[in-house]
Amino acid sequence: MNTTGSSAFLDQIGIGSFDWGYLAAGILGLAVLMLIVLILLIVQIVKVNRLRKRLDRFVLGKDGASLEEDILKLFKDNELLKEGAEKDRQDIDTIFKRLQTVYQKMGLVRYDAFNQMGGQLSYSLALLDENDNGFIINSVHSTEGCYSYSKEIRNGDNSISLSQEEAEALAIAKGTRA
Repeated sequence: MNTTGSSAFLDQIGIGSFDWGYLAAGILGLAVLMLIVLILLIVQIVKVNRLRKRLDRFVLGKDGASLEEDILKLFKDNELLKEGAEKDRQDIDTIFKRLQTVYQKMGLVRYDAFNQMGGQLSYSLALLDENDNGFIINSVHSTEGCYSYSKEIRNGDNSISLSQEEAEALAIAKGTRA
């Protein structure tokens, strides 16, 4: 059979010497291409259906509540959390202010006030807040009894002279002891 057959009509339209084998190969190639596109289309339809099912499950939820209601609830919860955080911040500020006046620094020096007493029963105790305000308690033990004295400390200093032990306790509390 002659695949390059010629006819008067084909000659008139300009394809009289056309090879029909190329046409068959082109049609076969297009058919294969269409089959691949059809397979890809089916795969995409399956993916879209899965995505649609997930979206419906997300939007409708288990009990049919709308997504808008869920988002509004989340915004309300967020506002409650912000209010709670603000209250916590205010409470922390209050605690911080109170802590500035709490005795946080301590210096203790034990000593023997008299030679006949042993065991270092006498002591000087310095208690200071963050601003170095506080007091010193000096307790002196002797054979006749125990005597306690206190001295006020303002801004790390005092108006009454300190004994060696009291000065050492104050230096320990302030963190300046060498």
